Amino acid sequence: MMIEARGLVRTFKTRGGVVQAVQGVDLEVGEGEIVGFLGPNGAGKTTTMRMLATLIAPTSGSATVAGCDLAKDPVGVRRRIGYVAQSGSTLPEAVAGDEVVDHARLYGVRKAKAVADGQRLFGELDLDGLWRRQCKTLSGGQRRRLDIVMGLIHEPKLIFLDEPTTGLDPQARANLWEHIRCLRERGATIFLTTHYLDEADALCDRILVIDHGRIVGAGTPEALKQQVSGDGVRLSLHDPAQGPAVAKIVQELDGAVAIETDTDGVNFRIPRGGAVLPSLLRQIDAQGIELDGVEVHRPTLDDVFLTMTGRSLRDGVPAEPELPKEAVA
Repeated sequence: MMIEARGLVRTFKTRGGVVQAVQGVDLEVGEGEIVGFLGPNGAGKTTTMRMLATLIAPTSGSATVAGCDLAKDPVGVRRRIGYVAQSGSTLPEAVAGDEVVDHARLYGVRKAKAVADGQRLFGELDLDGLWRRQCKTLSGGQRRRLDIVMGLIHEPKLIFLDEPTTGLDPQARANLWEHIRCLRERGATIFLTTHYLDEADALCDRILVIDHGRIVGAGTPEALKQQVSGDGVRLSLHDPAQGPAVAKIVQELDGAVAIETDTDGVNFRIPRGGAVLPSLLRQIDAQGIELDGVEVHRPTLDDVFLTMTGRSLRDGVPAEPELPKEAVA
């Protein structure tokens, strides 16, 4: 395993009292996987990632990261990982290329190799021509891609990416997705957080869902979507007054759940929605009820979040609080 954590807990003090940011997280990440770590704002994603990257110490629990014990050999962990934080890591007045080379040198990379590899990564991430530019002159998207270059320059086998595509335009996002896939093909393991559900669906071999500091779901994107109670079906009514009659027919279907009638239709969820429609439509037609339309929606990752956490991934709840200087032991 590239990451194996058991019972990770992080508590810390705020003015309002003790906050339990992470409450007994168990997780495993295999070598060569791309694993997405997802959850609503404030769920504990970044706090967990910071613990695994040795940026903050767990209050309790244990973990092995990149073959090193998190508590006993944090230096060994740091030597083997790359970390790209949400907030970035470059100095505004520094020259972009110098930042990359200096970062590589901290990991023992020879200067000539650091320059060559850095310029190659600049080309791959659409930063051509910016090697001698000051960081403060770069756009937000360019600075984000520079952060990613710095996280990759020493060729780590395990890479933590915290919201890597935030601030990138669609073309830059797609380019970075391809680069992440290439990293996996070269043997790297990727552990990332993201608020983009399409990103998690497209990139991740597995997804871990965290909410209120606990893992509440895990599996492949498709397996998680299958845990949602079937396909979503909407029947649009020509006469809204017939909603109760249609709802009664739907109630008799095997497996139909979450049946709701609104102003002009009936909504419900059922396994294999497309397969049950022909019989359902015949029953509705037999009672002389006219429909204006029928829609079937496959479950999405947002449906997964609504089912597991009761809120959407992008719900506007407070972000995880910044860690204070004094943590609860």
